[in-house]
Amino acid sequence: MLSIKQRFRMGWVAGLLLVCSLMAHAQTPKTAAWKTGTSPGGYTYKYLANDPMQARFYTLKNGLTVMLSVNRKEPRIFTFIPTRAGSNTDPRTNTGLAHYLEHMLFKGTDRFGTLDWAKEKPLLDKIDALYEQYNKTTDESKRKEIYQQIDAASGEAAKYAIANEYDKLMASMGAQGSNAFTSYEQTVYLEDIPANALDRFLAVQAERFRKPVLRIFHTELEAVYEEKNRSLDNDGRKVQEATMAALFPTHNYGQQTTIGTVEHLKNPSLVEIRNYFDKYYVPNNMAVIMAGDFNPDQVIAKIDKAFAYMQRKPVTLYNPVPEAPLTAVQTREVFGPTPESVRISYRFPGGIAQNQAVAIMVDELMSNSAAGLIDLNLNKAQKILGGGSSPQFMKDYGVWSLFGRPKQGQSLDEVKTLLLGEVAKLKSGDFDQKVMTSIVNNYKKRQIETLENNYGRADKLLEAFILSGGSSYPDMISLNEQLARVTKQQIMDFANEYLRDNYVVVYKRKGEDKSIVKVDKPAITPVEVNREAQSPFLQQVNNMPMGEVKPVWLDYKKDIQRGKIGKSGSVEVLYVNNPDNDLFRLAYRIPMGTNHSKLLPIATQYLAFLSTSKYSSEALSKEFFNLASDYNLYSSGDYTTVRLSGLQENFAKSVALLDHLLRNCQANEAALADLKERILKSRADNKLNKGSILQGLLSYAQYGSKNPYNNQLTNDELKALTSAQLLEVLHTLFDYPHQVIYYGPQPLAALGTALTQAHQMPTQFKQVPARQNFKQLTQQKPEVLFADYDMVQSEIFWVRNTADFDPAQLPTVNLFNNYFGGNMASVVFQTLRESKALAYSTYANYDIPDRKDEQFSVSAYIGSQADKFHEAVAGMNELLNALPQSDKLLETAKVGMKKNLQTERIRQDAIIYNYLDAVEKGIDYDARQKTYESIDKMGYADLKQFADTQLANKPYTLCVVASEKRVTPNDLGKYGAVKKLTLEEIFGY
Repeated sequence: MLSIKQRFRMGWVAGLLLVCSLMAHAQTPKTAAWKTGTSPGGYTYKYLANDPMQARFYTLKNGLTVMLSVNRKEPRIFTFIPTRAGSNTDPRTNTGLAHYLEHMLFKGTDRFGTLDWAKEKPLLDKIDALYEQYNKTTDESKRKEIYQQIDAASGEAAKYAIANEYDKLMASMGAQGSNAFTSYEQTVYLEDIPANALDRFLAVQAERFRKPVLRIFHTELEAVYEEKNRSLDNDGRKVQEATMAALFPTHNYGQQTTIGTVEHLKNPSLVEIRNYFDKYYVPNNMAVIMAGDFNPDQVIAKIDKAFAYMQRKPVTLYNPVPEAPLTAVQTREVFGPTPESVRISYRFPGGIAQNQAVAIMVDELMSNSAAGLIDLNLNKAQKILGGGSSPQFMKDYGVWSLFGRPKQGQSLDEVKTLLLGEVAKLKSGDFDQKVMTSIVNNYKKRQIETLENNYGRADKLLEAFILSGGSSYPDMISLNEQLARVTKQQIMDFANEYLRDNYVVVYKRKGEDKSIVKVDKPAITPVEVNREAQSPFLQQVNNMPMGEVKPVWLDYKKDIQRGKIGKSGSVEVLYVNNPDNDLFRLAYRIPMGTNHSKLLPIATQYLAFLSTSKYSSEALSKEFFNLASDYNLYSSGDYTTVRLSGLQENFAKSVALLDHLLRNCQANEAALADLKERILKSRADNKLNKGSILQGLLSYAQYGSKNPYNNQLTNDELKALTSAQLLEVLHTLFDYPHQVIYYGPQPLAALGTALTQAHQMPTQFKQVPARQNFKQLTQQKPEVLFADYDMVQSEIFWVRNTADFDPAQLPTVNLFNNYFGGNMASVVFQTLRESKALAYSTYANYDIPDRKDEQFSVSAYIGSQADKFHEAVAGMNELLNALPQSDKLLETAKVGMKKNLQTERIRQDAIIYNYLDAVEKGIDYDARQKTYESIDKMGYADLKQFADTQLANKPYTLCVVASEKRVTPNDLGKYGAVKKLTLEEIFGY
């Protein structure tokens, strides 16, 4: 179930503005009125007096929208640059085009990304013409001839290209998370930059959108092919596409996908891509969105100066003929290797909304992860394996989906019937009206959480821009008040009007998908990446001054306050004050995890279904929800952490309620029997999940046949478990030694008093059970661990345990990872994706262990088409065995690391968890400081010596998940002794 915060991300809040105008019965809420202000220089902006983000909305002379929200908690700025165009505006003859363009806007212009534009341009023009000829040719033999010409010309053109120069520009200024995404009606480019890099950032972005050049196209197109093939292995994506196609038989939401069809991917048109850019990437269809540490009066002038060259143009966005009403149930089926599920989806009409809160309340009443109808009546009652609801609203329509997974022996139709039964309760009013008040309280908490970070602020502004050009923002800000006004009758009216037999049901069944047609690999000759080259533009940007920002290191003695509670002060309290709002986060950290007891993860699941002498299980869920408090228990290998968060005004009640639950929960034999069945079904489903299988392979490679991943009860042991065993775990959990971690507004002394009253602690703690140790293997010879899975792709991991942990190695390790394989500007990404087009995703790291008594390890990954398996393995092996030298790339890595460390601020309870992590490693200082002080002292020779010692020409264990039909035992045997693992060996059950 998605939180309300996550729903903003999906377009839920602003999108629901499209629904409720049709509801004549809805009360029209009063929303905040825009006010007007003026910055120096005459820049007029709109704002809302009651806006907690204090956002400003500017519109520049050329129509460019600028949205700014100041947050000075750390010297960084999160940025979005969106255009209001996505796959909906793809030509029907060139689907996937907006997504192509998104990829290509990382390739540079005629000023950067090129060694010699005058020499490169004629070759690119030739490639353009060849692609147009290729697209109009149907004879396969002639197409191959033309593609060979494209490949040859691309190789010549690449000699004048500088691959990934955009990424180098951003890395040099200390940017993080350079990325972009495309969906139905948006293409969005995002960066997280140091506040002192603003001038550099604007220079790069203004140039980026001035005149993009579609260089190194055929290797990037191959990356898109890989992305398409990965989507063919993704059953969830196939369910989504089937749902949308049935809900929207004429609208582009259902008739063309973001990535595009296989046929269109095979026939890209660079001419059409440029036409798309010229049509939609215009200032009156774009925005610059920033949240972070800056002066808005200064920033607006800088943005205007940077983007003033852009010229306003008329924009005709997608304006489809309305869909005919759905008057009957539409049924679809999707087949694939993952576990079975069912999804029921309703389509909502569009319009200009007056009250979106009713529809939000409908969804929250159905499922809110605690006290919704599905949560209590189906999940907590264990009538299904799991279920929930989620919305997806866009500009023209909205979609609301219910989903469920069957228990062992349960049919998908039975799950469907149960879900529809909960919908009927909305129609009849058979729900607890008090939950509506709790939904408002929980929204209040989540709204505060959204404001705590730059991303949350920028994301809210992005949704307002994409869905309404910003006009819906007052409704978004006043949503809490609107939710509070919603009545039970409005909920019933909404449900009866829209939730009829007009839905689409998609059955996800296990079985072979015979409809898959993968994109075949074209013959591509590796191209030059010119790692050492730099354009004059890059040099110009890197010479732009950046104001000094001094790094701030943690001082664990000063930044963390300490207290004692319990008998004789036996429980340590680690405390950080929250001066910003009324939220608290509390955790009890117990040094006992799954390495000490296999019962812990079962017991924590059992707790969700238990009552006490005072409360039923359902009443407990409602009580926590009423308090706007969330709790969870999680057991890692060495620790169990009990977390509780909420509003400080309800702190004492929340702490006491959690203690009461753990100390007084009562056996429920029927619930335990159902839980065992559900766990057995989940275990069977895990064996159908390639990600779970790969995770098990990696643990097997590191530790051998007995490893942390398969350290679980067998199915027979699970079946034999009793309530008494599990209750003993739960009742005595707080009887073991533990630390208290608190971040919140209450002073430390008052906190100690409150905890002493509400948190029951024993006179003497119990002794923690003995820990089961798992020793990392020493790889003596090459080995291949293989798991067969029905898929188009192949997932390949290299694993090797190396040296014992040594904190003195951390500076070298951090620089090596940044240079070698940790980002898009790294050696691995540039070589395997940019030059050789072998993968959509690839990386490599020298992994740092969690504990001081463990070893470092190497992990490298490439996800490749199965028919490129040998090329992919050879490509990674070459890099592992001989570290390429690029002085310019290394300098970029060093400068970027320093700027990141200068502006990184570890805040809130992250300070405490950073300290605890250091303690596990035997460190009593902020390790980042030593890395920062060592960066300038290290060079390529240091990294090469490190790589030669730890990586080069060493035996690795290769972990492969692929279809045995596509990657054969003979293929695997070329890289070491092959061991095909059974699922029982991988999972331990």
